[in-house]
Order: sequence, then C-alpha cells, then structure tokens
Amino acid sequence: MPVPLLDISRQHQPILQELGSVFSRALETSRFIKGPELESLETEFADYCGTRHAIGCASGTDALTLSLIALDVKPGDFVITTPFTFFASAGSVVRAGGIPVFLDILPDSYNMDPDLLSGWLQEHCAVTDRGVVYRSTGTRVGAVMPVHLFGQMADMDRIMSICDEWGLPVVEDACQSVGARWSERRAGSFGAAGCFSFFPSKNLGALGDGGMVTTDDPDVAARLISLREHGGVGYIHAEVGFNSRLDALQAGFLRVKLARLDDWHEGRRRNASFYSRAFRDLKEVITPVIKKGAWSVYNQYTMRVRDRDRLLEHLRNSGIGCAVYYPLPLHLQQCFKCLGYGEGDFPASEAASREVISIPVFGELTEGELAEVAGAVRSFYEA
Repeated sequence: MPVPLLDISRQHQPILQELGSVFSRALETSRFIKGPELESLETEFADYCGTRHAIGCASGTDALTLSLIALDVKPGDFVITTPFTFFASAGSVVRAGGIPVFLDILPDSYNMDPDLLSGWLQEHCAVTDRGVVYRSTGTRVGAVMPVHLFGQMADMDRIMSICDEWGLPVVEDACQSVGARWSERRAGSFGAAGCFSFFPSKNLGALGDGGMVTTDDPDVAARLISLREHGGVGYIHAEVGFNSRLDALQAGFLRVKLARLDDWHEGRRRNASFYSRAFRDLKEVITPVIKKGAWSVYNQYTMRVRDRDRLLEHLRNSGIGCAVYYPLPLHLQQCFKCLGYGEGDFPASEAASREVISIPVFGELTEGELAEVAGAVRSFYEA
C-alpha cells in the first residue's frame, strides 16, 4: 500500500463547501485585498495565540523579514539563530540587512541550546550605549531568533530570561509550530514578534502562500502594518517597505481551517504516539524527544536513524512518502560561505543532517497506512 508523506486533499474534503463559500463571497464583494475577512482572521489568530495583535503578510519568510526590520535590526547587525532549519530563517536575516550568527542545536529537540546562547553572549559581548555589541568588532547584536522546529517549541523560559537580561529582542520563528505550546503558552506569545507560515503543507495551510506576525507591542504592530504596505499609510511613506499583503481569499480559507486546527493537531499527535510505540524496541531508531514543558504539534515526525540514506531508499522503493529535513545545515550552504564557518563548527547540526528522516504523520492517515509505514521501517532493520 503506497502511503504519501502528505495528502492535503483529505483535510479539504470535509470542508469543501465552506472553502467554496469563501470564494463565492469574495467574488460577490470584490474585496480581494485586506477588508473584513483579513481583519477577522487577524483578530481570531491573535486570540488563538494569546497576543494583542496579529498582522497578516504574504509569506512566512516575509513575516520574519518584516519583524526584524520592525524591531530595528540595522544593516550589518548580528542576528543569532541556528543552522539546522529551513533556509528562510537565515535568509530573512540577510534580506533585512543583518548578518546571521549561528549557534548549535540541542541534539535531541533540534532547537536552540540556551546554554550556548548564554555562553556566547558572555564570552563575546558587552552592553553599551548602542545596545549589545560584539566586543572584538563593535558589531551590534540586533536580535535573537530561536526556531521552533518540527512543531516543538524551543525552551522559551530560558531563552527569554537570557535575552531579557541582555536587553535583546526575540523573534520567534514559529513557521512550523502554529499552536505548539511551552509552559502552556502558545508559540508566538513569548517574543517581541512571532512569525508564522501558511504554506499549504503546514498544519495551518493556506491555498497558496501566506504569513502572519503576532506581537503584544502596539508600536511594533503599527510598523508592521506600514512595512507590508510599502512603508506608508495611504500615499504618505515614512520609509521604503514591501508589498507583502495576505489577500482576503487566503484569509477566508484560513479562518475556516483555524476553527479546526486543534482537532487536526490531535490527529497528528495520535499518529506520532503510534509510531513512538511501534519503534520503541528498535535500537537503530531514536523517535522524537519532546521536552518537559513542551506540547508538540508534529509539523513533521522526524526520527534520528542508523543508515539513514539506505532507509530512505528502502521506504521510497516501498511506496512510503519520506523526506530529509534538512540535508545540509545553513552554515555549509554555498551562499553563506562568506560568514566564515566550516565543517565541524556545529557538530550537533551536522550529525542531525546526516541522520534524520521524516515519515507521514498527517492526521487523516488510516490505521492501515500507519501500520504500513511502521512495517516498512521495521522490516528494514529486522532484515
């Protein structure tokens, strides 16, 4: 039985009529950009995340870029993040004019290691009248960007405590973790800004591209609204911004889905539990480690395995959808060679890139499909 890595059509089938109504309503009103549909989504999304404001934009990448600029990251500023993540985490830093500074991940959760963050700041930085600066060059540190990878939040209690002590703003890259929780607070509610992607494959996916920024700061919210509209209000421009709007159609589709999101999360969590039980006796497989205080939404079910590439080939030959997120850490990407990093600089990230594999976990999988996936993994190692 072939099993896809993801089948969005199964999620859409029960809500086709509601999605069609959104399209019909947009045609009738001709309100395709902004308007009440977007305003309602922004209110509902802020309520869902537990923040005062939510600002829609064109993509998760734009959400990150706009947030960094809104928090006054200047050209040449350092932004601290991790190298084992999707490209946009560091790409957005460069697009905002900043310079990515990488810190290694925790080998079990794949998220930012707070001890490394604290140690790097203490070893290399000082607080001055310009803010936090890198002592040897005087380069300003503009922000810290933890990534909530694979649906599990980073340790935001410790990260926020460290950043508050140093006076550094935090941008949460929550593009893979809408609805995830840490200490019972949802992703996007800790930092000065929380950034989300509505790419169709996400747990909350649009029928195209889209993004959102959450914040409690009304000044940051106002600047984000300006930045997504070419840096102005009406035809008066305070700065050069972007054309980065979330259109009304996508907002309407997302409102339909947001109402069901927590139920869909439970489906993914149920399937993740099935796999973790199915593989618990396989010494060649390390199933996802969920940290105390975390509540994962399993954007991916990512295992660390022995003989990863051979398992990947076996699963594909068996018709099982699978993927590697991510095969090359960002510090080894050609476009970031100028940053001066090399192989061996971030051993936990490099090991993860050689050993991780993701298998189907979407909530609409049948019991038979789950058994098929588990059986294919087991047959590889038992052979």
